[in-house]
Order: sequence, then C-alpha cells, then structure tokens
Amino acid sequence: MDTQQNTALTRALAEVPGPLPASGVIHIAIPHTDRFTVVGNHLAQHPDLSCTAVGIAVRIQSLPQGIEIGIKALAARCREGEKRIAAALRELEAFGYLQRVRDRLPSGRVITRTVFCNQPTALLRPRRPAAPQHPAAPAPRPAPAEAPARVLTSAPARAQAPTSAPAQAPAQVPTPAPTLAPAPAPTQVPTSTPAPAPTSPPEPDTPAPPHVPPPPFLAAHPTPLFVQLVPPPTAPKPPPAPLPRPDELTPELDRAATALLSDLRRQTPQLTLSETDVRQLVPGVAAWLERAAHPDAVRRALTTDLPHPLRHPAKLLKHRLTALLPPPLPGSQDLAVPARPRITVTPFQTCDDCDRAFRSPTPGHCRDCREHRAHRTEATRTAA
Repeated sequence: MDTQQNTALTRALAEVPGPLPASGVIHIAIPHTDRFTVVGNHLAQHPDLSCTAVGIAVRIQSLPQGIEIGIKALAARCREGEKRIAAALRELEAFGYLQRVRDRLPSGRVITRTVFCNQPTALLRPRRPAAPQHPAAPAPRPAPAEAPARVLTSAPARAQAPTSAPAQAPAQVPTPAPTLAPAPAPTQVPTSTPAPAPTSPPEPDTPAPPHVPPPPFLAAHPTPLFVQLVPPPTAPKPPPAPLPRPDELTPELDRAATALLSDLRRQTPQLTLSETDVRQLVPGVAAWLERAAHPDAVRRALTTDLPHPLRHPAKLLKHRLTALLPPPLPGSQDLAVPARPRITVTPFQTCDDCDRAFRSPTPGHCRDCREHRAHRTEATRTAA
C-alpha cells in the first residue's frame, strides 16, 4: 500500500514562488487575520539570547497590558521551571528588552512597573515629534499669459459665470438674456495690460524639533542596552577552586577528619557519604583542623542551611570547605604590641688633653686636639 499523500500540503507547495530548495526549510507563509503578534528578527535571531529567553520574550510580547509576568506567573503558564524562567528574564533585562522601573503613585506609594520593549535599540535614537497640523494654504494660481477682457454683464449673467478663467479669453463674451426682462447689450472693453504674476508667500521657517528627554529607565542606565552585564547560561564557567589541603597531612589530622566526615550522617541523614567521597574530602577538613578550627565549628559550617532536596552532598561539602575556609590563627608575636623604637643617646666624654667635654661612644680626645696631634705628627715626619 502506497503512502497517503497530503493534497493540501502538495497544493500549498505548488503555490510557493520560485523553485523549491533541495535542502533546508521551506516556508509556507499564510497571512494571519487575527490573534497574531509581530516579532522582529533582532529578537528571533538574537545571537546572544538563549532559545528559552527568546520564547519567554515572545510569550510576554503576546500578552495584553496589565497581565502579571513575574516568575511564578510565567511558570504557571509555561512548561519551564522557575529557575529557567528567572535566567531568561535576567538575559532579557541585560539586553534591554525588559526593564523594571520604580514609580511613585499620587498617593505616595512606590511601586515597581515591569516594562517590555519590543525594539530596545529604537529607544536610543531620538524620535522626532509629529509636526503641528496647520490648515493647508490654498495653492497660488498660475499667472495667466494674458488677462481676460472685462465684460459688463447683467446680474443673472454674472451669477452663471464660471469662477475659473481660461488662459486666453476672447475679446467679446456673449451673455445670455434673462427670461423675465431683456438684458442690455454688453459693451466691449479693451484688454488691459497683463497683470504681474503673483508671488507665493514666503514659507515660514520650520521650527527645530524640541528635545525629547529619554525614558526614565534609559536615564538610569547610561550605558548602551546591548552591553552584556550578565553572562548567558551557555557561557563557559570558570574552573572551580581546588580543595584546600594542609601543609602536612599527619596521621592525627587524617584520623580526625575521617571521623568527622563519617559522623555527619548521624545528625544529618542527607549527608551520608560514600567511602570514596570521604577520602576525597579528608584533606579539606584537615586544612580546617590544622588552622585550629574546632570540630563543632566545622560540623556546623557543613550542616547548616542545607538545600532541599540535596542531590550531590559531596559537591556541596567540597564547595563549603573551599569557600568558608577560615584564615590561620595569628601567632603570639603577631598579636603583641610593637615596642617603640629606642633612641640612642651618645654619652659625654672628657678630652684627655684639654679636659673639654665632647660626645663620643668611647673616651679619647676632642676634635681640636685630634687635629693638633695630626698636624704635629705630619710636621715631625717632614722634618725627619
């Protein structure tokens, strides 16, 4: 039995303009008449937004104004969990599609408004205000090549005369006679000199568009909206910090750390570790104990405020042992108050020759006696 063909799809493919591609997607574009939302390609094909963020943005853009779009409200409408929705909202806020603006009501209450912009880059460009609509001035009539002759007609004839005159009028225009009384014969008036062409009134100067202040949420963020503030979920994460290790893993530290990790399940059943996990975490606990941390303090740091449900207890303990590692205790000399520097005073000495007082660490002669002795020694050497 042959495969059943979809005639509607075949007919729709036949109406696609141009040759069909050999591979890739084929678009069958059927115009929407109701219940549709216009989404720009800058959002649908954003290179840095995740598909979850693009889908959440399209969902928010399709909702009417006043609908709650918080994390819990969107989680009730979508299949994604609260964590994925929160990450998507942070991405949209980082790229300017979503803004949270604090506003004060006339009553004095401060509220937070959630603003979604379908095209945030357009807000950076100043928009021109609409030009004031003045009544259109009548267009000036073209100057005739020759002015029409003035004709004296009766009142009924003037009422029936057309408002617009041709470019060149004959010298004599016949006037129909009224039905009630005969009209006097028209008189021919010689044509006047051509009137000068009317000049159009000067156009008023176009006023400069007034300065439009930016929206309040753009004034609060002077940086461009497309500066990436929060890394996307697909960005590579930095490597985790290594587990701390003691300077020397002595048998006493190894035994105490092993006993502490094995005893955690007695008070917290969620922290039941395998023997392999215990051996991997022993150096971290030993580093705590080496820094004079009390075992009760280590146990309290590892078991307080655990997440529910706890899926990877060994990874949680490794993170806490690394992030909460206390500094080593200072020594007794580090805690001692530094002594004031002693000032050395050179004592007084008495010269052996002249009994003059002078400062010197050792007894002897003053400066004058030393110089006198040097000159005398030099003179004796020269004489010899």
